[in-house]
Amino acid sequence: MKRVIPLWIAVIAGFGILFSSFIPVAERAGEMFADIFSVIAAIAFILGALSLAKQHLGKLSRREAGWGYSIITFGTFIAMLFIGMSKIGIHPNTQYPQAPYSGGNDTEGSAFMWMYEYVMTPLTSTMFALLAFFVASAAFRAFRAKNTEAVLLLITAFIILLGRTFAGVLLTGWLPDWASGLRLENLSVYVMQVFNTAGSRAIMIGIALGVAATGLRILFGLDRSWLGGGDA
Repeated sequence: MKRVIPLWIAVIAGFGILFSSFIPVAERAGEMFADIFSVIAAIAFILGALSLAKQHLGKLSRREAGWGYSIITFGTFIAMLFIGMSKIGIHPNTQYPQAPYSGGNDTEGSAFMWMYEYVMTPLTSTMFALLAFFVASAAFRAFRAKNTEAVLLLITAFIILLGRTFAGVLLTGWLPDWASGLRLENLSVYVMQVFNTAGSRAIMIGIALGVAATGLRILFGLDRSWLGGGDA
């Protein structure tokens, strides 16, 4: 029963939402399942917060390795939760001026947005700036010309890297207008618009087909791995 009931709930909800897009009579059922999904998502957020608190408070109590990071993580979580729920610096919504907490957290000048713009955004930028060095190191190892595919990858990488910088203009800017298509900046645009777009669309189509196939397997009960255990 622990596997059968969730399976039937998923099958009924999945077919209800699927048919609501094609059958007008089932549209009401689709809206109902969407509302239920919103409630479950809200409960999942609460469970996630409790799980985070349990995990990091446990590390703190046991003084495990890295417990200092748990202080930062859990302390930041509590601070952002307090700021978001207390809505510091947020003015009431103009449609509901009598309700003091009717304004959104994304309002300009709010403490929540200040924390996001001046704490979260710089930290994210710093992390990606550090990742650039790791990407450059990984690219140097991956672009070694060991075979034909690696040579093509190496040439394409140089065209894109040089074509997106001023170095590309300095190297090939002397080419006449009738050969302007061979300039690195134009070659990089051609590679990105033709080969990169074609490859991206092929990958997106493959992902869409994979999602559709996985969804059908779940709806028909063929894939039960999400219930835990194997497909049986």
